[in-house]
Amino acid sequence: MSEVGILGQALAEHADRLMPCVHCGFCLPACPTYVRLGDEADSPRGRLHLMGAVVEGRLDPASDAFRVHIDRCLGCRACEPVCPSGVEYGALLEVARDVAARARPPALPTRLLLRIFGSRPGRALFLGVGAFLRNTGLASLGARALPGWGPFRSARFGLAMLASTERWEGLRWIRATEGQEAPEDPAPPTTGPRVALLTGCVQEGLYDRVNQATARVLEANGCQVVAMPGGGCCGALHAHGGDLETARRLARTEVRRFLDADVDHVVVNAAGCGATMKEYDELLGGDPAESDAGALARRVRDVNELLAELGPRTGAPVPCRVAVDHPCHLLHAQGIRQAPLAVLKAVPGAEVRLVEDADECCGGAGIYGITHPELGGRIGADKVRSVRATECEVVATANPGCMMQIGAGLRLQGAPEGVMHPVELLDVSYRRAGFYDEERDG
Repeated sequence: MSEVGILGQALAEHADRLMPCVHCGFCLPACPTYVRLGDEADSPRGRLHLMGAVVEGRLDPASDAFRVHIDRCLGCRACEPVCPSGVEYGALLEVARDVAARARPPALPTRLLLRIFGSRPGRALFLGVGAFLRNTGLASLGARALPGWGPFRSARFGLAMLASTERWEGLRWIRATEGQEAPEDPAPPTTGPRVALLTGCVQEGLYDRVNQATARVLEANGCQVVAMPGGGCCGALHAHGGDLETARRLARTEVRRFLDADVDHVVVNAAGCGATMKEYDELLGGDPAESDAGALARRVRDVNELLAELGPRTGAPVPCRVAVDHPCHLLHAQGIRQAPLAVLKAVPGAEVRLVEDADECCGGAGIYGITHPELGGRIGADKVRSVRATECEVVATANPGCMMQIGAGLRLQGAPEGVMHPVELLDVSYRRAGFYDEERDG
């Protein structure tokens, strides 16, 4: 069998998932790339047609006709909830990207980033340098100094993304604001579920404060948080980026690590990671030795999801205007819409405003904002415009990639609005209410 045939066979194994698409067009207005480009090949049904052509041997997976349009997809999965036929587009896209990458290597930035994040030393070095550039102010300086055109555009945006991971300075104002006294809180919750926290790669390297806030908030709501040293990448970045082999290798490590911990739930505060981990049985389903993948997947909970299930304690007032934007992999992939709003409802004084088109992708999509600076930039600019139209002080979104994408857009506009994870705001409220011991008040 020819190489084209072999690669087509990889997609042919999922041909039954292609068949339900009836090309009805319901997905078209939900697709950010189709809405902006108007190209049928850049719509979900168009990409499914291209996948079918590869399966039938009519299209070479190494051709631009296939690779460009598959690569241009954000992977936001907004097409799935509106599809009347229930097409499993996200799973098909990951296989198609893997096929395209094996047919012809992707662009250097994509290969380099996936290789770095597939290696523990590589991740540590890369994220360590990133944290250094952020902490010294060099990332912020570079984002302001570099021009926004030509070869500098991606570098400028990348530096702005790094700079945006700083703790929002507005937190100082929020913490100092005098509000009403905290409502009388009932006795702390009785012992709740035993949970482990995915510390992740980007989250641990650039947003460790979110991990710490997550652990404190969970404990304040009665959870037993089990320390899990030696964490790493869950494989989400690679699964979404077309490197399924590395994604599976990383997933196997996490499956063994978390099942050995014997916890009720694995809590994730990064929507993209949570979506992938909830689908570990799909990712590893072809390997009989990985029968435990489904058992772990069923234990995974987004932190907002678990807190909403528990009924979060009400903290002290934090007077502020908060815009909420839904991460695609929380809303579309995991089907979680109300939980972040329930978390913020536990913060008295927080005036919550939903961003217009909050269900549309921000353009971050993992590494998309860097590898597709023009189109990702257009989509991101639309999101920033919608955020600013809420006249909020801070935008809350539950995914590090979204936080960086929106944060970078705000910084490049010189906007004062900050970006936080919903759990961070609840953590501030709990701190003001005195729910933490002094030694935990980090």
